Amino acid sequence: GFTGAYNSVKRFAGKLQEHDPEQFDRLEFAPGEEAQVDYGEGAPTRVPGTQRYRRPRLFVMTLRYSRRSFRRVVWKSSQETWAQLHEQAWRYFGGTTHYVVLDNLKEGVLAPDLYEPELNPVYAMVLRHYGVVADPARVRDPNRKGTVEHAIGHTQATALKGKRFESLEEQNAFLEHWETRWAAPRIHGSTRRQVEAMYQEERPHLQALPISGVQYFKEAQRTVCDDTCIRVDHSSYAARPARIGSRVLVRLFDHYLEIRELGTQALIRTHARVDRPGTVVLPDEERLFNPSRETRALLRQAQEIGVAAHQLCQTLFAAEGRVGQRKLWGIVGLARRYPSRLVEQACQRALDEGIQSYKRIKALTEQLTTQALEQLNTPAQTEPVLAQQHRLIRDGQDYADLFTLGAQQSASLPLFNED
Repeated sequence: GFTGAYNSVKRFAGKLQEHDPEQFDRLEFAPGEEAQVDYGEGAPTRVPGTQRYRRPRLFVMTLRYSRRSFRRVVWKSSQETWAQLHEQAWRYFGGTTHYVVLDNLKEGVLAPDLYEPELNPVYAMVLRHYGVVADPARVRDPNRKGTVEHAIGHTQATALKGKRFESLEEQNAFLEHWETRWAAPRIHGSTRRQVEAMYQEERPHLQALPISGVQYFKEAQRTVCDDTCIRVDHSSYAARPARIGSRVLVRLFDHYLEIRELGTQALIRTHARVDRPGTVVLPDEERLFNPSRETRALLRQAQEIGVAAHQLCQTLFAAEGRVGQRKLWGIVGLARRYPSRLVEQACQRALDEGIQSYKRIKALTEQLTTQALEQLNTPAQTEPVLAQQHRLIRDGQDYADLFTLGAQQSASLPLFNED
């Protein structure tokens, strides 16, 4: 006999059903134990050189014990940028925590794993330099780093809400002022204590910073050529004892480079970087002078150009060994862009003048080509030049005698009678 609506019964039955609320364990950490990092979005900022506004990436590192935060905005992120932001945060706090919790973004973690995550090399180097251990959160488990998640939302909803900035520097200056003047002196809702006071308690427990910062590098893979060198920025660096034809890992620093094994990343050699392209960093005792298959192939191609080109390539190889094959490649390649006859002439001049620089040989070839084109473009003469002496041309007196004889014969002939 119930006359109510069906939805009323649904609402009444729903209240009778019991729901167990999702439970979260509140973790407590000791001072200086943990920091959490993550990316968010900053306030709209004018793109340099345009009238357009765009939201930059907001980097936040929060100390888990005191909730003191470091904030910076950047346009683009990379492995090096991610590591540099960590360094700036630790310098800002005056020390480092024992470990840092991060998301599984590619700037920090190459391959997520619960037990052995693979960190990117630059980030791993920075962590080792500062004595910090990375603790990537589980995939799709943002609650593990809920403190920094809340800090990003708090920054967006309070400090940056409704604001626009003309540059990244302006926004970063505002964020630092906001953290110092408002966020740090506030009373935290969970601890019921002032953030700045807890930070002063935590600061002595932070690990000491190293004296110098990190020297950043870029990684690349190279193949060891048959002259036992690798090529970096058009220069050659010795790679022994790495085998010819093997792949090696190269770490490029600002002023030097490291050659490491590709699998184990064991250090093989270290070289100071050179500024001049074409420089060969190879001790004389490591140069190879026995011709390889590549050498013989180059000499055959040079022989097809001409005798002088073949002789010049032999001279260069005898003087420099397999490292000189780069010049041989250049000389052989000239024949694909210029006539072989002109390349041969340039090689002959190089032999006569003792030139062993590929750039000068190339310049000679270009000079000969320019001269040949100028000769082709020279207009032909319209009026032929008459020869004055030839075996078929008689002396002028002979022609005078002929004319005199003809005149005499004409005078002796009778006049023509019209009748």
